[in-house]
Amino acid sequence: MARLPLPPARDVLREQLRESEDIVAVHPATRLVRIFTARGNHPQRWDSFRYTGPLPHGRFDPQRAQRGKAADDPDNGVLYFGLSVRTSVAEVFQTTSTVDRKTRGPYLVVVRPSRTLRLLDLSGLWPTRVGASQEISSGPKKITQAWARAVRAAFPDLDGLWYRSSMDAGAPAVCLWDPPAAGALPASPDVLLALDHPGLDVPLSRVCRELNYLLLN
Repeated sequence: MARLPLPPARDVLREQLRESEDIVAVHPATRLVRIFTARGNHPQRWDSFRYTGPLPHGRFDPQRAQRGKAADDPDNGVLYFGLSVRTSVAEVFQTTSTVDRKTRGPYLVVVRPSRTLRLLDLSGLWPTRVGASQEISSGPKKITQAWARAVRAAFPDLDGLWYRSSMDAGAPAVCLWDPPAAGALPASPDVLLALDHPGLDVPLSRVCRELNYLLLN
C-alpha cells in the first residue's frame, strides 16, 4: 500500500530538498489551461486566486480551516492548471463525470506565465525522501492539504507545486500559490472562452470521448 502519512517537521522537508532535482522551472512560453466558474458560491475571474478554503475538492489548498470550515485567508491564494484541455476537464468535472457547459458560467482560459515559475516537483523522488509516495497526488485531500500547508511554510518563496493528475493518467498539473504567484500571471490571457462557445464543440467532444465523460450542450 502506498504511504501518505501526515507531513514531517519543516526541517525534514527542507533538508531533503535537492534544488537541481526537485524544482521544476516552468518557462514563460508554457501554456497553462484552466476551467473556472464565473457564477456560483465562489465566482472567479480568469486571473483570480481563491483565498477561501480549504475546499473539499481542492487537493493542495493551503488555507487553514476555522472551526473545521473553509475560511477567508488573504495570505494563501490558490489556482489549479493543467497543461492540456483534457487534464483540466478531467480534474474539474471528476465528481460527476459530466461536463456541464452552462451552469455557474464555466470558462476556459489559456495563459502563459509572465516569468519562470518555480514549482516543487511532487512527481519525482522528493515525496519518497520525506516519507510519502506518489499517493500525495491522489490520496485523501485532508492529508494532501496538510502537506500543502507544510510545504508552503517550508518553502514560502516557491510559486507552487508540479504534480501528477490522478484523473488524466498522471499527466502534469500545476498548483499555484499566492503570494508569490499572482505576480507571474500575464496582463491578458491567450484564450478566454465560455465553455459553451461553438469553437469548443469539437475539442470538448473529443476529450469527453477519451475520458468517457458525458458532455451536456
